[in-house]
Amino acid sequence: MTDAEPARPPLGEALRRRLAAGAEPDGFLPFDRFMEIALYDPEVGYYARPRPPFGGAGDFYTAPRVSPLFAAALAEPVRSEAARLGPDGSVHLVDWGPGDGTLIAGILSALADGGAGPGIFEVDLVERAAPLARAAVARAEPPARRLGATVVRAETLSALGPIRGIVIANELFDAQPVRRARRTADGWEELGARLDGERLVAAAEPLRRPVGGLPLPSAAELGSVFEWSPAIDGLLREAGDHLVAGRLVVLDYGLEEAELLAGHPLGTLQTIRAHREGEDPFLRPGETDLSTFVNLTRLRQAASRAGLRLRADRPQREALGDWGFPALLEAARRRCGSAEEEVRLHLAAKNLLFGFERFRVLEFEAGDPAAATSPAAPSPPVGPAPPRAP
Repeated sequence: MTDAEPARPPLGEALRRRLAAGAEPDGFLPFDRFMEIALYDPEVGYYARPRPPFGGAGDFYTAPRVSPLFAAALAEPVRSEAARLGPDGSVHLVDWGPGDGTLIAGILSALADGGAGPGIFEVDLVERAAPLARAAVARAEPPARRLGATVVRAETLSALGPIRGIVIANELFDAQPVRRARRTADGWEELGARLDGERLVAAAEPLRRPVGGLPLPSAAELGSVFEWSPAIDGLLREAGDHLVAGRLVVLDYGLEEAELLAGHPLGTLQTIRAHREGEDPFLRPGETDLSTFVNLTRLRQAASRAGLRLRADRPQREALGDWGFPALLEAARRRCGSAEEEVRLHLAAKNLLFGFERFRVLEFEAGDPAAATSPAAPSPPVGPAPPRAP
C-alpha cells in the first residue's frame, strides 16, 4: 500500500454492509456475489482503489506491461478489420476492460506510427472502475489525437449502441465473478461465505439457484469443485447484441472443461496481492485480486448462443506471430542504442512469448454473414499456466 492510498480495514463497515446486502435470507453469501462486491463495488471493491493493480508497484503484470510489442502486434488485426469493413463511416476501436490504458495507448501509437489516416477510428473504453477509467482516458487521448480520433468512456458495452469495428478484451473474462460448487454424494452444493462477527468464513449450502447455460458436469468426482461464470455469459450476450459488424478478440488464459475437471479438482480460484499468491479469498476482501481460469468450452458455447461466430482459436504466441511479432521485434532490435538495451528487449519478448505461452486468443465475428471469412479450426487445447505473472 502506498502513502497516497488511505488504509482500508480488511472488513470495514462499508464492506460488511455490502456483503450483508448480497447475502441470502439465511445469511449465506454465494461466491459470485462475494466476488462481484470484492472486485467491482464502486466504494469498497479492489478495482475502485486509487492505486492501480498493475506493474511492479501493484499486484501483477499483464502482457501490455511486459513489452510494448504486444500492443504493436494487436494493431495489425485493428488495421485489417478497418480495411475489411471498408471506408463507409468510422470504425469503432473498443478496449473492453482497458485497465490503466497501457494497451490501448500502445495500439493507437502503433496505428499512428504506421500512417493510419485521420478520422478512421472512434476509440471506446469500456471500464467499470472509475479510477482505472480516468487513467485509461488520460493515456489514450494523446495518441488518439494523432489519429484525429475521439476517446469515449462507457461503463458497459451496450452504452455504446451499435458497434461496427473491433472489440478487444484482454484478460477481461478471468476476472469475472464465478459461482463455485462442490460435488457431494447427494449432488452439488454451492460454495460461498458467511459473516462471523468481523470475519468472513467459508460456507456451503445446497445448490438452489438455477445453473443457467450448460448443466453442471455429471462426470465430476466426489469432492470436486467446479467454477462457472454466468457473468461471462451475460457479457457475451451483450457483445452479440451490439456488435453489428466486425470482430471480438478475446485474449485470456483458460482450459477446456474436461481439462479443468481432470487437472484442477479443487478449482482454479487464485488470489494475488503484491505479486504473491494467497489461499484464502476471504482474508482481505477488497484488497486482493481474485481470478479463475476461463472455461473455454462454456465460453465458446455461450458466444455461439449469442450469435457470435468463431473465426479463430489459437495460442496467444501463435496469434502474435500471425500479427507480425517477429518483424516488430527485429525492428525494435535495430533501434536499440546499446547491447544492454537489446538484452532487455529480448528478455521481455521471451517473457511475453513463453511466460504467457498457454494464453489463448479467440476471435469471433458478428454482422453480415456474407462479409465474414471462414472460421479457422480451433487448435488443440493446452495445459494450465500461471495466469497472472508475479
